[in-house]
Amino acid sequence: MDAASPAAGKPADNAILRRRRQELWVGLAILLALSVLPLPIRDVYTQNLIIITILFAGLSQAWNILGGYCGQISLGHALYFGIGAYVSTLLFVNLGVPPTLGMFAGGVVAGLCALLVGWPCFRLSGHYYAIATVVVGEIGYLLFLNWDWVGAATGVFVPFKGESLIDLQFRTSKLPFHFVVLAFAAVTWIVAWLIEGSRWGFSWRAMRDDVVAARSLGVRVFPSKMAAAAISGFFTGIGGAIYAQYVGYIDPDSVLAGHLSILIALPAVLGGVGTLWGPLLGAAVLIPVSELSRSYLGGGGQGVDLMIYGGLIVAVSLARPAGLVSLLGVRRAPQA
Repeated sequence: MDAASPAAGKPADNAILRRRRQELWVGLAILLALSVLPLPIRDVYTQNLIIITILFAGLSQAWNILGGYCGQISLGHALYFGIGAYVSTLLFVNLGVPPTLGMFAGGVVAGLCALLVGWPCFRLSGHYYAIATVVVGEIGYLLFLNWDWVGAATGVFVPFKGESLIDLQFRTSKLPFHFVVLAFAAVTWIVAWLIEGSRWGFSWRAMRDDVVAARSLGVRVFPSKMAAAAISGFFTGIGGAIYAQYVGYIDPDSVLAGHLSILIALPAVLGGVGTLWGPLLGAAVLIPVSELSRSYLGGGGQGVDLMIYGGLIVAVSLARPAGLVSLLGVRRAPQA
């Protein structure tokens, strides 16, 4: 029977459907495990470490939508993270808008900013695009650093108005924030899962591997990249808004600095770019190492975490070019 016939294509389609169902069930199992993980833990430092790790797993998954599936390596995502943090915080401080609503406004503004950045930058390719995102990120950092209306270098304090879910303010326990960041990471993962099996996902992966071939097959390259940027920026902005409420204070160095862009991208790179599990696995390894190195080495450990990042990336690149997920037998999603 001809390999191109519908009957020959059914086994492959069924295999893809089975794989996607398995991924969904595994994702639900991980969500359940992470839901009960902090319940027996009473140590505040450990609770904080888990929260930050899950938050960056969600942020890295958001980056992976653009950098992994679409192949556009952005090194300026701190701009979207910072915009989400500032928009949500300023709406809360100046207008009293609850952060549960403000974070969506921050995500929308961050998504629009991603479109503005993508409009000129997507006309570049390869390392030129990556360099352009670094430049745009630094411009945003300097702008906020000298903009008095948003607090400039002084930053903005988030006023505490009492324990409230709608205001995302919890002082007596970190447990509610655990579920907030877990919900954020779960929604981001589900969106990535849906995209991976959609027409968009196939188009993005085709562009990532061969732009000319994708265009010849009818893929609208520029609009597709813009859509990926908007989705990625939106979720990164929401993550920034949640972070602002969690720490209670933001300034350009904490939410817009260039090293934050690297920290958002590295879990996906370490875990496996263009895979569902790469950002989660990479964050589970990289973020605890980063936090523990800073905690135990103190002031003398400045820069050590960056050395560890570099060492891990080099080691994984040499031993497992496909990322840590290759240790589990996970591969990037097929083209069709």
